[in-house]
Amino acid sequence: MDAPERERYGPQARPLPFERGTDGPRVVLVGVDGTRTSLRAASYAAGLARRQGAGLVVVFVSSPPPYGGIMSGVVAGAVQQTHDELADELRAECRRGAEELDLPVTFLCRRGDAHAELCRAADEHRADLVVVGSSEQAGHKLVGSVATRLVRTGRWPVVVVP
Repeated sequence: MDAPERERYGPQARPLPFERGTDGPRVVLVGVDGTRTSLRAASYAAGLARRQGAGLVVVFVSSPPPYGGIMSGVVAGAVQQTHDELADELRAECRRGAEELDLPVTFLCRRGDAHAELCRAADEHRADLVVVGSSEQAGHKLVGSVATRLVRTGRWPVVVVP
């Protein structure tokens, strides 16, 4: 069963005219992938959105593995199942957090390059702020992480949570 790409939880966001950067953020977007740092980023973003009276957009991006073209059907099925299970866990946590914090939350489930999908979601939802967790992978110090690429994009303020 395919889950919808976008789900909304909690109260309705207050309808306001779009104006970037006035009186604090109205839309806070956070990228999550199930890692410790991304979950800390989600907690930070939820708290900030609640205090600012902003909406929260949670984006889960599943990036295909670089060796995906040579995976067998069994392995590809296992990767898909893992993706679906993690998306379900994150979806449930968003729903629970929206109810507990009385916070309007939109959950997006995307596939592809994390940087490109976060940029696309931030543009679509007119994000005033993007929050991500710092990378825990050693190789990102050399080639750059999603957080570094978002900062270099220069279209939104970016908060990187350790």
